[in-house]
Amino acid sequence: MTAPTTSSGDIDAGIPPESPAARDARWGRPRTPMSLLGPRGASPWVGRLVFVAAVVLLFAGPELIADPTRLRQWAEYLCYAMIAVGVDLAWGYGGMLVLGQGVFFGLGAYAMGMHLSLEQTGPGQLPQFMSLYSDYSELPLLWRPFEHLWFAAAAAVVVPVLVAAALGWLVFRRRIRGPYFAILTQATALVFWLLLVGQLQLTAGTNGLTNFSEIFGRSKYEPGTNEFLYYLAAGGLLVVVVLASQLVRSRYGRLLIATRDGEDRVRFLGYDPAVTKTVAFAVAAGMAGLAGALVAPIIGIVAPNQFAVLPSIIMIVWVAVGGRGTIIGALLGALAVSYLKTRVSETRPDDWQYFQGLLFVVVIAYVPGGLVGVARGSWLRGRRLLGSRGQRGDVSPPRPTRGTTEVTA
Repeated sequence: MTAPTTSSGDIDAGIPPESPAARDARWGRPRTPMSLLGPRGASPWVGRLVFVAAVVLLFAGPELIADPTRLRQWAEYLCYAMIAVGVDLAWGYGGMLVLGQGVFFGLGAYAMGMHLSLEQTGPGQLPQFMSLYSDYSELPLLWRPFEHLWFAAAAAVVVPVLVAAALGWLVFRRRIRGPYFAILTQATALVFWLLLVGQLQLTAGTNGLTNFSEIFGRSKYEPGTNEFLYYLAAGGLLVVVVLASQLVRSRYGRLLIATRDGEDRVRFLGYDPAVTKTVAFAVAAGMAGLAGALVAPIIGIVAPNQFAVLPSIIMIVWVAVGGRGTIIGALLGALAVSYLKTRVSETRPDDWQYFQGLLFVVVIAYVPGGLVGVARGSWLRGRRLLGSRGQRGDVSPPRPTRGTTEVTA
């Protein structure tokens, strides 16, 4: 009778060294967004190279897209991708189903839209809609600071962050979560829409802010304006992705994921989940506000219907299709769904809403991991297939473990 025994000095000799990716997975540390598409044991340089290639492709868009109209459409898609990254930060990593992200998107858009409206008029003059719908003789106090671009740009980000922080602090301190939080955010979007429609003298009501012929000192019809707006959207998206990646990979990101998976346990360990969730909610709102500020000159109109309940639900569809809990998945989902919307609407404008609903149902029911889940599953199946083929011809006996000796009883 024989039994293997291992000396105490060689206790770890037969154990292969643990890779950084495996160690991070074991300790619950999130991996880089780009590395989620690759194998578990892949070098971190793989993710970095993929990120660099994606950035090069992003800023090469004007060279790849020759049509100015299509270029402006892709600039719009990039703004939607910013919103999707913020929604994924709150929903995918924080577990907060935000159905009212259109509120913060609209706040940013109206902040920039007010500046663009004043840019079309001369000094001391009123926007055209105020001359029609109001009896103002001078510019209202609320509008005066938006004559400056720096104030409008700052307000487009800061105001959504402050509103989300105040709302989140009040809600999360009372431990409102799950479907109740989702319904509350959706009701916020409805209230926001009603305010925009009701304040005809200040917001132009359902008509919205339009006729942006001058954009940041440039004519809307200049040949390089579309390219200029695309680069603005690409730069904004890059900032949003880098910020979200750093947050997810930080200690705060691990705490956010822990709060999503076990809020009561986090509270028992001495952390305040309300603070953790409020920060994520506010950061996501700031990303949506930045997207709104950039999309206003790209689309050329800022109207209440762009920020109502239905657009907020579509933002959730972007993240679900791309892959919840993966930044790259949210980005790809927003780009893919927006591109499909344009293509289908051009050929079958009456069928897009049905197609969108069917897409959401199919993803939730059969592909819960989204596009990233499909890519990752295909990669793993391919590796298993190649591994099984390689093992068929390998008939050599297993090598003995180092440090193991045979002891005869």
